[in-house]
Amino acid sequence: MPRVDSTRYTFLFAAAVCIACALVVATSAVLLEPRQAANQRFYMYKNVLLAAGLVEPDTDLSDAELREIFRKNIRVRLVDFERGELVPEGKVDVQRFDQRRARDDPATSRPAPPNRAGISRVPHLGLVYLVAPKGEVEQLVLAVEGLGMWGTIYGFVALDKDARTVRGLTYYDQKETPGLGGEIGNPKWQALWRGRKPYDDQWQARITVIKGSAGPAEQDPLRVDGLSGATITSNAVTRLMQFWLGDDGYGRWLRRYREGGLA
Repeated sequence: MPRVDSTRYTFLFAAAVCIACALVVATSAVLLEPRQAANQRFYMYKNVLLAAGLVEPDTDLSDAELREIFRKNIRVRLVDFERGELVPEGKVDVQRFDQRRARDDPATSRPAPPNRAGISRVPHLGLVYLVAPKGEVEQLVLAVEGLGMWGTIYGFVALDKDARTVRGLTYYDQKETPGLGGEIGNPKWQALWRGRKPYDDQWQARITVIKGSAGPAEQDPLRVDGLSGATITSNAVTRLMQFWLGDDGYGRWLRRYREGGLA
């Protein structure tokens, strides 16, 4: 055995500590992965409920209460973006489907067409949350994302059952500048989207965040107040919303949905 004050002992001791720590970290990561996945899924569900207006931002509810609200009100389905149709139930496990992971995997995604939203890849399938507390669909909640000023912005937009009107909005993951672009996370600004129209009369995605103030929703339905001092973020929100509401996102399925329901 080497002397405790020798260089060899120091290196052996350091190596043993590193190996032990690596084993602890690796074991913890494996053991905690199911819990982390469940927590991430729950966080997503909570934000779906926020977008749909089924819970308020300052509501203090337990995890169990939120899960029960989600279970009673939401049906989760998958949309095939290219086909413009829902994936048959049971074909893919929606509880395990991770849209971000699918986007980043070449086997489950495709290169995005040229776009201004900073989107490089589009998954073959996308999540849609059907708000149907009494069986009949009352709202559609869609996942949206796009490149902001400092990173990707992730959110949900809720549309009325006829897909003609925005019912709610939330951005749950964004790195925009606090007090400026970061105001996209402010419930007061998000509330300005309610009653706006995502499409014009020709069903082209035209909802736009403008520079300055828009009029009331009933008078200025295609425009939303801009964010003071955050032109880049305002433009990013416009571009990502128009992308996902268009034919490269949920647009094909929404057109079919408007014409004949969920099929």
